[in-house]
Amino acid sequence: MIGGLLMVISATGAIDNGIARAMVRMKGKEHLMIPVLMMCFATGGTIYGMAEETIPFYMLLIPVVIAAGYDSVTGVAIVLVGSGVGVLGSTINPFATVIASDASGIAFTQGMGLRLTILALSFIAGCYYVMRYAKQVRENPENSIVADMKESNEKHFLAKSGKQENIEFTGKHQLILAIFALTFAVMVWGVAAGGWWMTEMSMLFLASSIAIAAIGGLSEEVFVDKFLEGCKDLLGVVLVLGIARGIGLVMDEGLISGTILNWGEKALAETSSVIFVNLMYLIHTVLSVFIPSTSGLAVFSMPIISPLADFAGVGRDLAVTAYQSASGLVNLVTPTSGVVIAALAIGRISIVKWFKFMAPLLLTLAIIAMGALSIATM
Repeated sequence: MIGGLLMVISATGAIDNGIARAMVRMKGKEHLMIPVLMMCFATGGTIYGMAEETIPFYMLLIPVVIAAGYDSVTGVAIVLVGSGVGVLGSTINPFATVIASDASGIAFTQGMGLRLTILALSFIAGCYYVMRYAKQVRENPENSIVADMKESNEKHFLAKSGKQENIEFTGKHQLILAIFALTFAVMVWGVAAGGWWMTEMSMLFLASSIAIAAIGGLSEEVFVDKFLEGCKDLLGVVLVLGIARGIGLVMDEGLISGTILNWGEKALAETSSVIFVNLMYLIHTVLSVFIPSTSGLAVFSMPIISPLADFAGVGRDLAVTAYQSASGLVNLVTPTSGVVIAALAIGRISIVKWFKFMAPLLLTLAIIAMGALSIATM
């Protein structure tokens, strides 16, 4: 249902036109474009795991950034780091926080305060890092990690850039985005205070889709086509979840899970909660390289990790936070992520240069997450 909602709102053009309009309005104030747009992408990341949906924005944003005196790395970083820190600090992201919490047997609202803290600190660190790099490149183009491609990139991107002055961001678009935000606010209230779960949330997303389609002027045929297209896009995720649940059932019935938990209990008998929560973070960092899907990793690891957290005296909400912050960190650079590879291909940046650019920020984000997790266990 949420896949259908996202496709319907995309069909109205509200999100695309809103961001494009913001870019036009900031002409002459390009330095403000970085934090504002990163905030937009981070919001999408923390609310609904914005990832594949960002790909069109690279083609839209990079020419604007280069024309403003920056480089393609800055354009890619605004989108990828912005949405990435949002996913890293997911609060109500259905594909990370909600699925992992469900697999752990807790409400996704547990641990919300810690995740908001990690989100805020990570966003500040990421935004500062990108802005500092952008300023250095604008003052001296030789500071760019793709300085050797400056002329080539200018010809490539600026030749393809079009005029954006006539983009319409109407009152309808503003109302649609307001309903979109309200939908997730109601979802959080329903789960926290109303005892809602999957059925109620699904009906909420369906109702919001119908309201947004009506306001956006989509015909019945277009609405149904777009809604089903959005559902179809997430069918693969549903199949992964079903298969993973089946594996979990086999492990439970075959006493495999009990055996692993028994080993874990003995191994963790003398382990402090601070060490354990950081071990969970590091383990998920490694697993994320091989399983870049946040939902796939959640259903694979959380049924085992969460019970182990009980033995170490660590709350299951901390296990969920450790998983999602580690997964979000790795998915900023891993070559096994299709989104990362697509972004770098559009920006004409090699994975080696991207990792070189991101290494200091990755270390900073890891310290923030591990520090927050450690403090929360005390």
